[in-house]
Amino acid sequence: MIIFRKHHRVLVQGLTGKQGSFWAEKMMGQGTRIVAGVNPKRAGETHLGVPLFASAREAARTEPFDVAVMFIPPAAAREAALDAIDAGAGLLVVLTEHIPAHDVMAMHRAAARSGTRIVGPNTAGLVTPGEGFVGIMPGHNPNIFRPGRIGVISRSGSLGTLVCLNLTRAGLGQSAFLGIGGDPMIGTTTRDALQALDKDPGTDAVVMVGEIGGAMEEKAAEYAAGMQKPVVAFIAGRASPPGKKMGHAGAIVTGSAGGYPAKRAALEAAGITVVDTPSQLTDTLTARLAASEPRAMAAT
Repeated sequence: MIIFRKHHRVLVQGLTGKQGSFWAEKMMGQGTRIVAGVNPKRAGETHLGVPLFASAREAARTEPFDVAVMFIPPAAAREAALDAIDAGAGLLVVLTEHIPAHDVMAMHRAAARSGTRIVGPNTAGLVTPGEGFVGIMPGHNPNIFRPGRIGVISRSGSLGTLVCLNLTRAGLGQSAFLGIGGDPMIGTTTRDALQALDKDPGTDAVVMVGEIGGAMEEKAAEYAAGMQKPVVAFIAGRASPPGKKMGHAGAIVTGSAGGYPAKRAALEAAGITVVDTPSQLTDTLTARLAASEPRAMAAT
């Protein structure tokens, strides 16, 4: 479970905080089914019409949920994540950044044991236009997100927002936005997200937004080589000097590994079109879709 759906029941950890309240209202306004919130000091109350519980485990007893989203500070993130995992969350969206590395390792270890999928840490969240969203992406803004058939994967929330804005302006809506996060140890990789969109019947093509550092795009390229759906990519950091670290903790280049030339070469070898700037994505994608239509019709 990576793509958010309107039938998913959502728990918000940190619902009563400023950010939790703001984004929960926006989420509910787009159809997201928030069934419970967590605040140990206000258990038994309601907030925004949503019942509050002392823990995710307590909430699960009366308001079972599929997805948990964390508006939780770094020092408390491990405890909150383990609580949601123990409560049976199928998907845990970890918005928090700067979580200590040993805490992140503990979260992933617990998730692997229980079968919980983690998106993040340091993700902006998930958006499925026309169904709802979870996180801090502007899924409520129709100028940025509109229903369509283009899947978008991004390590960066800001770049992902720009790409979706450009797609919408070009008349190309999104089937789903998957913000996988910028930390070094994320639970859902670019390859995982690409595979989910490849299997999604509502997605005709994919835009992949990556960054220098790590090997996620190269591993995604291995999967993309066998895809029929067109994939267009932009990799941030092309002009960065050697040894430069990007803003995300995961964007660290070691030697030639994770560098722009290596990523671009791997993607292009897999049949992915790589553009130089985000502004080129829509025209390139439109051309790839037009070129793929005759082949798709011939196969039917």
